[in-house]
Amino acid sequence: MSALTKQSAEEWTQLFDERYKRTAWPYGSAVWGKKEWVCPDLRNESVVSMDEGGSNLFWAERFGRELGMNDLWVKLCGNSHTGSFKDLGMTVLVSVVRQIIADGGTIRAVACASTGDTSASLAAYAAAGGIPAIVLLPRGKVSTAQLLQPIANGALVLALDTDFDGCMAVVQRLSLDEGIYLANSMNSLRLEGQKTVAIEIVQQLDWNVPDVVIIPGGNLGNVSALGAGFEMMASLGLIKKQPQIVVAQAEAANPLFRAYQRDWHFEPIEANPTQASAIQIGNPVSVRKAIRTLERHQGIVEQASESELADAAARADRTGMYNCPHTGVALAALIKLRKRGLIDARSRVVVVSTASGLKFTDFKLGYHEQRLPEVNALHTNAPVELPNDYDSVRRAIDTHSGWNP
Repeated sequence: MSALTKQSAEEWTQLFDERYKRTAWPYGSAVWGKKEWVCPDLRNESVVSMDEGGSNLFWAERFGRELGMNDLWVKLCGNSHTGSFKDLGMTVLVSVVRQIIADGGTIRAVACASTGDTSASLAAYAAAGGIPAIVLLPRGKVSTAQLLQPIANGALVLALDTDFDGCMAVVQRLSLDEGIYLANSMNSLRLEGQKTVAIEIVQQLDWNVPDVVIIPGGNLGNVSALGAGFEMMASLGLIKKQPQIVVAQAEAANPLFRAYQRDWHFEPIEANPTQASAIQIGNPVSVRKAIRTLERHQGIVEQASESELADAAARADRTGMYNCPHTGVALAALIKLRKRGLIDARSRVVVVSTASGLKFTDFKLGYHEQRLPEVNALHTNAPVELPNDYDSVRRAIDTHSGWNP
């Protein structure tokens, strides 16, 4: 940090703006455009990048208006190479591993436990960097799209008869073996990349800080990562205030919410099945870091039931989004906190959308066909099946003439 203070805040913002989404390698990546703040000792030729970051900060005008808000934004981190925010951290980790190997290190493979998105990101970046990848998944508990991603990228995919926490225990033991390098978010290299989400949000708001940031919480690495990004900007004089951070958890997998209710006394739980499968985690490895972050950022933790998360995702979809179930958890938390008056109508709020809804077509279809367990779908829009007949089409249109999306 002392080295970074040699440049003024104005010089940093100018440098980052000049690099943003440009073509000079590797600075066009929104992560590597901030290389001095992420991993300054990495040689440029070691970087494995797929133009990660630079995702849309979507002004959710219509959805915000429904909630009585004029300044609601959704950071679409799923608009990335593998469809999730995990790319932001994985580019850093895989690049460092590539440099270690080039310098004679004995890493034989990178490995992770995953509920889907981490494995997809690791497999893609490892494949691009020519590094073998091993991924451990809970069998039958990730979406088909998420399962196919590491398979397509050539990773060794091990589907275990357990949940994410069981996979995490195994991969931690594996990483004790010489040559197996741990790629989960307990590895701080991942968080160095993920913290750029916070920096990018502020950059996209013309270097202004939102009042509230809402983050879906599973393994909780993203919470401390974004907190670190905001705190780093403050330390270097780029911003003058810190946002309030809200963590949203699925009610079926809510150990942090329970800790929040008990003055931060944390106990692991056995997570129950939830449509928000990527955050179905009962013993998050980054919980202590997350709690420290929340304590410094006026933290709130809220939960969402299966109906609440599914309806929130579908309701927001009706305004032009296409949300993953985990974003649905965050949107449901926003709705609940607005109703209770804990988020002001005038606040500038950013919801972090962690993954592309395209990874969760089964969730979407199940909702609109009203077959999701524990979900009483309020915003269904099933197709109207008709014969190949003009009059039938005309009658259907007339019948739905009062339809309001």
